Amino acid sequence: MHFGKFPQMEKRRLKLPTGIHTFERIREEGRVYVDKTRYLVDIIDNINVCFLARPRRFGKSLTVSTFEALFSGRKELFEGLYAEEFLNRPGFKPSPVISLDMSSVSLNEGIEGIKQSLKQIFIETADRLGIEVSKDMLASDLFRNIIVKTSLKHNQRVVVLIDEYDAPYTNFVNNSTMADKVRDILRDCYTQIKANDRYIRFVFITGVSKFAKFGVFSKLNNTTDISLKPEYAGMCGYTEEEIMRYFPDYLDDTAKMMDMSTEDLLQKMRDYYNGFCFDRSCKTRLYNPYSTLAFFDDKTFANYWVETGQAKFLADYMKNRNLTVEQFRSLSIPEDFARSPGDVDTTPPEGFLYQCGYLTLRQGTATGNFSLDYPNTEVLHSMSRLLIQNIVTEDAYNALHHELISAVTSNNVKDFVKAVNRLLARIPYDDFSKGVEQTVTFRDYPEDERVYRSCIYSFLLGCGLRVYAEMHTNKGRSDLIFSHVDNPTVWVVELKIARKGDAPAKKVKEALLQIEEKNYAAPFSNALCVGLAIDEEKRLITDVNYVNTSV
Repeated sequence: MHFGKFPQMEKRRLKLPTGIHTFERIREEGRVYVDKTRYLVDIIDNINVCFLARPRRFGKSLTVSTFEALFSGRKELFEGLYAEEFLNRPGFKPSPVISLDMSSVSLNEGIEGIKQSLKQIFIETADRLGIEVSKDMLASDLFRNIIVKTSLKHNQRVVVLIDEYDAPYTNFVNNSTMADKVRDILRDCYTQIKANDRYIRFVFITGVSKFAKFGVFSKLNNTTDISLKPEYAGMCGYTEEEIMRYFPDYLDDTAKMMDMSTEDLLQKMRDYYNGFCFDRSCKTRLYNPYSTLAFFDDKTFANYWVETGQAKFLADYMKNRNLTVEQFRSLSIPEDFARSPGDVDTTPPEGFLYQCGYLTLRQGTATGNFSLDYPNTEVLHSMSRLLIQNIVTEDAYNALHHELISAVTSNNVKDFVKAVNRLLARIPYDDFSKGVEQTVTFRDYPEDERVYRSCIYSFLLGCGLRVYAEMHTNKGRSDLIFSHVDNPTVWVVELKIARKGDAPAKKVKEALLQIEEKNYAAPFSNALCVGLAIDEEKRLITDVNYVNTSV
């Protein structure tokens, strides 16, 4: 596939398009537009019915908006872009466009409210297109009328664009009964696309995943799913080359404000916001566009993307299933799962988190396999913080966060234990007896020890520390290794449970001996080796000792 060269950027500084997903507005207001139109032209030239799955706030709506402007023949908006050539082709003719945003369906009034909201969307679409329809029709019949009457009115086939086709469905991931009802309503509508194929020129559908039970894909047997095709991997999101090409002024300004080189800034941005992967080759790594723009706007490393979503919803999802952060690190999956991870009511948690963008693809260890992991520091820290906030309030978390960072940066083991114990004291007692739905990628720990480890691990990550669990040495693998950017000392922690009859001091001695014998601290020139003993009955750290190898 040959796309040619990108057009040269103008020298003048353009405004950021933060939070804007309308192509027309970005172009008319003189904002930065990272030219993705080469992908759109290729799709139109080669595909009739196209589906693309991407996480929320990853550019799907902007893509739909760009398709709409392109098919509508808005030449003035594409000046200097790759698609300008497409609009100047001798045979080009604008098409009537039916564009639907399913994320606008109201979900607060039960199933009847959803039906009425969907009908209203179709009625407003008909009004916008100048089509008369009966308001007494079912939503599916309204959709069919819009397709047929729009085609007949213009005496040509129509373009159908559906953004977030699954949004009403995925919102009920914690309510399978409602999810089934919503899916049936949407399926009746989407099957009208196949039934009225002779009136349709082109179809583009986006969502978070290709749910098999929807019917839209089983009925549209000519659908081309480009979600994992390497040639379309960069269609949404920003590559690092695009960031350097389109945002040079913002890179320079931010680097100066943070008193670092542009190269060092890019390295830190790469760690924090890059890492999303949407192709089978796992070669193209992408920055989250929303987080990148918010970062340039705010010039502060923060968790922008996750904070814009349904944080409480995700936290409840994790808690209801007794999930941990660490169990999804380097989780092996087959290629079939990567392509079609299943429906909301059948997919395992890793499938749901993968479809929503909290996990992303990585190369697997076996041929034909992939692994899943968190795409970057932003997502990993955000997930960890959400889990901890299931245990403590926001105010309590902020206080504990301050105490922990102060202790770690000053190598104060006593204050570190105090902060962790305040957290452990808030773990609900029944969490120690819950079953684990997924296979944890760590060693097989007793259930109560798993709870302690998961809680401490998530707490450290949520506080922004660089944390490693199960780091391998030539003789073993450690419990926890972590550090803070403002402190060169690396903490090497081994955790032991003091059960009935065990002396905590003896367990701490065992922990420090294990760190020494297994060479856990050997890779680090400055290490603080810490042995912790948690009393089984008190469920708190009751003894601690440490050796500072940097002294």
